[in-house]
Amino acid sequence: MIELRPLHPVFAAEMSGVDLRNPSSRDLLEAIDAAMDQYAVLVIRDQQIDDDQQLAFAMGLGPLEDTPAVVDAHLNRLKHREMVDISNLEVDGSILAADDRRRMFNLGNRLWHSDSSFKATPAKYSMLHARLVPPEGGETEFADMRAAWDALPEAMQRKIEPLVCDHSLIYSRALLGFEAFTEQERINFAPVPQRLVRRHQGSGRKSIYLSSHIGTIHGWPRPEALCLIRDLTEHATQREFVYSHRWQVDDLVIWDNRCTMHRARPFDDHRFKRDMRRLTLRDRAPTLEQPVS
Repeated sequence: MIELRPLHPVFAAEMSGVDLRNPSSRDLLEAIDAAMDQYAVLVIRDQQIDDDQQLAFAMGLGPLEDTPAVVDAHLNRLKHREMVDISNLEVDGSILAADDRRRMFNLGNRLWHSDSSFKATPAKYSMLHARLVPPEGGETEFADMRAAWDALPEAMQRKIEPLVCDHSLIYSRALLGFEAFTEQERINFAPVPQRLVRRHQGSGRKSIYLSSHIGTIHGWPRPEALCLIRDLTEHATQREFVYSHRWQVDDLVIWDNRCTMHRARPFDDHRFKRDMRRLTLRDRAPTLEQPVS
């Protein structure tokens, strides 16, 4: 029997009574969608699944992104093109060199962000499965953007609701001093517009659509725009809105990118291996084509 246990006062829950090694029934998928609408982050423990089983489960929930945004994609060690390697491992299973371009690029995961907000049609759900975890560190923190919206003063809500921002991986990596993009990557990662305020389809609640990928606000001077985004991010990532997940092997965590941000926390990635594999579902349309009111 499926059971839900809240993990935080405003969002996030652990779902038990689920075995994802078996083909997903429509009842299970509907239960997951309903739980995601309420909690936005679901933790499903003890899922001893392989890449094929994770892929089959994800496809049951909706269409997948088929072009992961990574650098040096030809060095991907995983079986499926749709699967993103959230690890510190070389193709041969050894730990990435400290100065490897992939490691430098992946440090951006430690910034607060929403997956694929830099794509014209951004992400719906992401799901990350833990195959190998370090003995300490490496947590993932999630922030509820619906609760953050609800806590804003009405004057600020009115101010930001009509705003449109440009998102790009180039913007977020620049915050860390990473500029080693190829010309093709600069084309691939060209900025795209997204609403700053969204209405979450499943719950009907409004949400701030924040991410470190934001680099401009349409019609605003860039310094003023970035000051506002920083202020909103500081507001939205207060402890009262944040759930921190301490990983165990075989955890599967699903989160809704439309109404949460997340970030990875550091661990000693020079000594310990971490093997995590992510699949991401596409949203139904660009945010500018989705109703807010």
